[in-house]
Amino acid sequence: MGHPPTPSFLRRLKARTPSSPVSPSSPGFWRSPVRGPWFTAVLGTVLLFGMTLLFVTGLLSYAAYNPDLAAVNDKTPDKGLLGFYLFDWPTDPHWLYRLNQGLHVTVGITLIPVLLAKLWSVLPKLFALPPVRSVAHALERLSLLLLVGGALFEFATGVLNVQLEYVFPGSFYPLHFYGAWVFFGAFVAHAALKLPTTVRVLRERGLREQLRTHDKRAPGEKWLPAEQRVLVEPEPDEGSGLVTPRPAEPTVSRRGALGLVGGGSLLLFGTTAGQNFDGWPRATALFAPHGGDEPGEGPGAFQVNKTARSVGVGPDRTGEAWRLVVEGPGRTLRLTRADLLDLTQHSADLPIACVEGWSTSDQAWSGVRLRDLAALAGYDGPGAEPPGVLVESLQLRGAFRKAALRDNQVRDARSLLALRVNGADLTPDHGYPARVIVPAAPGVLNTKWVTRLTFGEL
Repeated sequence: MGHPPTPSFLRRLKARTPSSPVSPSSPGFWRSPVRGPWFTAVLGTVLLFGMTLLFVTGLLSYAAYNPDLAAVNDKTPDKGLLGFYLFDWPTDPHWLYRLNQGLHVTVGITLIPVLLAKLWSVLPKLFALPPVRSVAHALERLSLLLLVGGALFEFATGVLNVQLEYVFPGSFYPLHFYGAWVFFGAFVAHAALKLPTTVRVLRERGLREQLRTHDKRAPGEKWLPAEQRVLVEPEPDEGSGLVTPRPAEPTVSRRGALGLVGGGSLLLFGTTAGQNFDGWPRATALFAPHGGDEPGEGPGAFQVNKTARSVGVGPDRTGEAWRLVVEGPGRTLRLTRADLLDLTQHSADLPIACVEGWSTSDQAWSGVRLRDLAALAGYDGPGAEPPGVLVESLQLRGAFRKAALRDNQVRDARSLLALRVNGADLTPDHGYPARVIVPAAPGVLNTKWVTRLTFGEL
């Protein structure tokens, strides 16, 4: 007598039957046995915490730009109620923006495999018919549409911005800002609808049992052919629409699938996080524009985002003819670099951190305090508090040729118009003849090649 057909043989035979569904809306079209409520719930839980962290750090990053100052830091139209949380960005701790933006970018890139796996896990739901069964179902579908579209939009624009590829229409800041609110609104609605089911599924089915690869051997049997091992135990569907009625031959277990997703996230983390550090870790940031950069040697050997040449700043604009215009109430000064060096010099150890996620360690800057320049401009009377300042750059190309700083940033003793760094004059790429450096401020507000400072209410 022959051996009875194995389960894998029967599944392969069933897969060859002519009655196989050809429409994505058919329940049997999506045949992976890995899909199910538990697999989706695990990925959803990771995204619940990860996306919340991304949203919060993104809002904080936007607030750090002083977006409501002087209409130069940000061109986002009237934010209305969406700007309710904006506040005066602090200058302490001095590494605050470095930490915030490093988290935002690194976590965002690390979550890409999890997001893609989550979208894959719910593909059958996106094609299910009828598209709307009730009012509640219609709301769920609408939230899903905004959720998927918003997630893809936010991740795509974020990754392009990190890679310095501005191929999308319009400015990155308003696109990413409004997109974040649309996405997170849909995310909150979707989480509210699905959280009870997610909690129940994870509580009832646990973790260890679902990750186990079952090997149904008889007592005392030491070996079983691979085709008789059960890689994926079928999940009960319970109306989720995620479990296929016609499972294909499994090629990976749920443990393997989650391992693949986790491995992809770990790979992206390992090739991104290094851009937040100096030394050898930076060389591991293979996918970061300023990760493997070789900044050269000497006091100016640290990363820059834009070179002097790329923005049209040449020696003809920074040589002997250069003057810094300092303007205040009824007083305008024109200072040479020698004039600035004759003023009292102060030092501050501060990093540079950019929206793209890269940062440097603390560099030793020296120059004139912004609040001292404000005093020269007329804010020198008894009890006079330095106001905000509008900073203008020599650069001819690129964004942030003007940038505004708040009064608390001007008053901080570590906020400098820097003339030197690490004991040497600024290099052209680091902003020679003078640049602004402010604690905890985004890199673009630390304006290089400064030509004018206008103190006043902004």
